[in-house]
Amino acid sequence: MPETMEGVAKSKSARLMALDIFRGLTITTMIIVNDPGLEEHTYAPLQHARWNGITPTDYVFPSFIFMVGISVALSYSKQLAKGLPRRDMLRKIFRRAIILFVLGVFLSTLPYFDFANYRIPGVLQRISLVYVACALLFLYTGWKFQARLSAFILLAYCLVMTLVPVPGYGYAILEPGKNLAAWLDAIVIPGRMWQGTWDPEGILSSFPAVVSGILGMLTGQLVLGKQTTERKIIWLFFGGFISFAVANMWNWWFPINKNLWTSSFVLYTAGLDAMILASLYYLVDVLGYQRGWKFAMIYGSNAIAAYLVAEVVDDLLVLRWSGREHGKSMQEWAIERLLTTGISPELLSFLWALAFCALCFIPIYFLYRKKIFLKI
Repeated sequence: MPETMEGVAKSKSARLMALDIFRGLTITTMIIVNDPGLEEHTYAPLQHARWNGITPTDYVFPSFIFMVGISVALSYSKQLAKGLPRRDMLRKIFRRAIILFVLGVFLSTLPYFDFANYRIPGVLQRISLVYVACALLFLYTGWKFQARLSAFILLAYCLVMTLVPVPGYGYAILEPGKNLAAWLDAIVIPGRMWQGTWDPEGILSSFPAVVSGILGMLTGQLVLGKQTTERKIIWLFFGGFISFAVANMWNWWFPINKNLWTSSFVLYTAGLDAMILASLYYLVDVLGYQRGWKFAMIYGSNAIAAYLVAEVVDDLLVLRWSGREHGKSMQEWAIERLLTTGISPELLSFLWALAFCALCFIPIYFLYRKKIFLKI
């Protein structure tokens, strides 16, 4: 059985199709949850957990970062095998990271190009930091060091957040805006923050976010290993389940929390990601069930472009053309008229998000047909 599975896998493209599909499903979900028609009327699974706890929406960002780690392992292993100098790779790594970071800051000024109200932390900014950290670790360390570093960061972050007193409060606390991460953000980060005095993509929480990327990188190295495909899938399921189980136990002490990117949150989401990837790996790359995944594959093969298109299109739809303080955006104008049809606000909000996702797919499909892929 293992030899048969290995032979099937090798007959496929060298590119891991399961990864493109998983990335495409993730970016599709990200667009849907980020762009509802009515933010105040959204189905519960499409909302972030208010603080502790987790919803399906909270899986999206860590899953994307997990796949950044996998991509680092797959990409740079090929470059090392070709004998490319590390010095040349470093230039590309830092160039890509800087471009991503600057793009993220620039997007924070839209739709009105409000450069006085910029935001340093953000989604692309965190991805850039995780990417450069994972790339450097992959080039200069082995998987054992990466695993030990991950365990150290998660444990140290937990101890710091739960034991170190918060200035102004006198004791460790994990409440919104009152924890150590929020205190550090308030005194260090310039510009606007997402929650006024603190930011979910702040400084301290970036350390466990790097671990999300490292766990993805370790997953990528497992996929590249010399074991049979069957064993790789078994290890993905087993490792994912253990991570998921440990996260649920750790949750009793250090709650699962996306805003703080807690250690339990890292293990919980990485465990699910590993099991989902194992399932797709088996179904798509081994058994060959590739029909019906085209939409996800197209999105997944150009994920950064899809994210940028969604951000720009959304800014155009919410832009109030007749004035920032007055007038209506195209989205507000359309939603008001659609509400008169009698559709429930929650259903209308969801249908709008689906339509928006389909609209963003058009330019991505055009790029795919032209074989244009955004490689920053």
